[in-house]
Amino acid sequence: MQFLDSLITHILPLGYQLSIPIALAAIAATISERLGVINLGIEGQMLVGAFAAVVGSHLTGSPVIGILFGMIAGGVFGLLHVTVCVKLRSNQAVCGVAINLLALGLTDFLTTLIWGTKISALVTRLPNVTVPLLERIPIAGVFFRNQTVFFYLLPLIVAAAYIFFYKTRWGLRVMAIGHNPQAALSAGINVVKYRYVGLMIAGVLAGLGGAYLSVAFNNAFVSDMVAGRGFMGIASNIFGGWNPLGSFLASFLFAFAQSLRYYVAGAVVPTQITQMLPYAITLIVLIAVKKRSRAPEAMGVLE
Repeated sequence: MQFLDSLITHILPLGYQLSIPIALAAIAATISERLGVINLGIEGQMLVGAFAAVVGSHLTGSPVIGILFGMIAGGVFGLLHVTVCVKLRSNQAVCGVAINLLALGLTDFLTTLIWGTKISALVTRLPNVTVPLLERIPIAGVFFRNQTVFFYLLPLIVAAAYIFFYKTRWGLRVMAIGHNPQAALSAGINVVKYRYVGLMIAGVLAGLGGAYLSVAFNNAFVSDMVAGRGFMGIASNIFGGWNPLGSFLASFLFAFAQSLRYYVAGAVVPTQITQMLPYAITLIVLIAVKKRSRAPEAMGVLE
């Protein structure tokens, strides 16, 4: 009974909070890979988003403006990624790794330059909100009480992405590009334009996920604070079958494993085991879905 109580009031809400940046990264990966572009640079895009959000909040005193800074920074890195991959026709996997290394080095350098350490000064954190009436609902009311705006924004983003892919002609064109860009091109679809716009939007979403970490979930930037969430987002996208809804559910699974570790941290389970739990689950899930997952057929193919 005590565990059930903790599950409803603490573990599930915390798991949902932790799933937010992973889910945003997963949807960014879905957009990129549906366009046929492997995007291993999501981790770096999240990192620059987290850094830029703190800088924006530090300069203006407004976490909302900070979040806009983070989204813009993610979009700029998305533009850099698509330019190198599509226009310069570089290897997509190598390009993604380079984006991550660039983001890590750049944010470390600039954080040290501005604040003298690899940890930024504390900034104004995005305030939490409570939804009137809904917070009085028995049991479920905890999900509407003192939560970040991202808590309620994420389902809207997931729904919008799902509707875009499966209910609009632009979404169907995106999926056509991912399966056969040459056929899409012959049908009059501007493949390059779709990839540029799509990967910039993916960068904006990744930057938003990073901004959540630094000015909503925390109130400072720390070196490498994304800590693999971008890669977990990529794994969630694969587990979710390149579907925004599936990606979101997979993200929650990984985040639930993270939240569970806080519950068992004080138990007899060694700390090292609890720390590796979410990453171990990520590997196990990827192995389990390897045979049944079907990626876009032209993903990673250089025309």
